[in-house]
Amino acid sequence: MDPKGQPTEAQTVSKVVKTDAQWQAQLNPEQYRIARNKGTERAFCGLFNDNKKQGVYTCLCCDLPLFSSLAKFDSGTGWPSFFQPFAAENVHNEVDLSHGMRRVEILCARCDAHLGHMFEDGPRPTGLRYCLNSESLTFQQI
Repeated sequence: MDPKGQPTEAQTVSKVVKTDAQWQAQLNPEQYRIARNKGTERAFCGLFNDNKKQGVYTCLCCDLPLFSSLAKFDSGTGWPSFFQPFAAENVHNEVDLSHGMRRVEILCARCDAHLGHMFEDGPRPTGLRYCLNSESLTFQQI
């Protein structure tokens, strides 16, 4: 990411691998529950749900740029929502069969932090809704 929050040429970065004890030392209990144990914050309570500032949302665990404010929209769901990632290679999707549902889980490609879920009911141009937990993110204002 350049100083103006724009993607730069793709770079290869090392995978971040830590023990549970190291993650627990880095994160507060709620952040650990959500980012490392696939939890979910309550709707309409997250710090970034109503954030209207221009900038980039990065991974709380490893600082990888994940989503731009330019792709953020109000989904009415109570979680920050985006129609596309900052760079497709920065997120990884996996099938999530928990809670009796079939969903697409969104993970940070660098450290495997749980970010939220992706749904196919978003706005144009992608038709996707990346529904995220604020507790898995940091925000860099530009």
